[in-house]
Amino acid sequence: MTITISEIYIYPVKSCRGFAVDRAILNLWGLQYDRNWMVVTPTGKFLTQRELPRMALIETAIGETALHLHGPDQPELQVPLADHAGSVRQVEIWRDQCLAVDQGDQAADWFSQVLKTPCRLVRIGTDYDRPTNPNYAPNGQVSFADGYPLLVISAASLADLNQRLPEPIPMNRFRPNLVVTGCAAYAEDRWRQIQIDQILFDAVKPCERCVVTTTDQATGMRSSLEPIKTLSTYRRAGKNVLFGQNLVHRGEGQLQMGSRIEVVTQG
Repeated sequence: MTITISEIYIYPVKSCRGFAVDRAILNLWGLQYDRNWMVVTPTGKFLTQRELPRMALIETAIGETALHLHGPDQPELQVPLADHAGSVRQVEIWRDQCLAVDQGDQAADWFSQVLKTPCRLVRIGTDYDRPTNPNYAPNGQVSFADGYPLLVISAASLADLNQRLPEPIPMNRFRPNLVVTGCAAYAEDRWRQIQIDQILFDAVKPCERCVVTTTDQATGMRSSLEPIKTLSTYRRAGKNVLFGQNLVHRGEGQLQMGSRIEVVTQG
């Protein structure tokens, strides 16, 4: 059975809406532009859909020269891609402290209006350095993603889950970077290393799921405990519910839909 990439997603602003692409550049931190921007409190602490499910309503797109943002009842905001000017400030994401570039008052006011809370927008700059957890990936770097550069989920895993749910849900509830086809449900759990177009990826840790998966990504509303309620009946490991596999890449290059995935080692 041939395993291939069937979908690729980029989420430029952490916890805001992402978009599908046919191909993407893979750089030091993961897919180019993926989680390169982040919304923070005025004191620099990261904000996500965990606290602000309304973030799902912010649409993102990458143009030739700017990040384009659309939100309810606000004009389009454009943030230059090449402009790394701005004050450097320390921000907090989980237990990590790192340096980021503030994107200015216009962006801060725009996000504050859309999210109905004071906040600012920051981005990865030249001084950014955020190592992955050394217990799982000692030599990796990561953007503003939760912990690792890439998340992969098989289409078969979602199909299996949907057969168990009262109502099926789309893949966007889990916000993966890569969706793959051609393997059995939860095959990604057993991968230890894979290769895609000459690039090696270490499968370092299953993804622990949270309340974000209960947020309808089209409406920003939470109306039930699903899919966590159902996942907890058969995908629980201790206190955590698992779905998807975190990847750390060992090289840079390009990923594209249809690329074949070779499982190098599995456990």
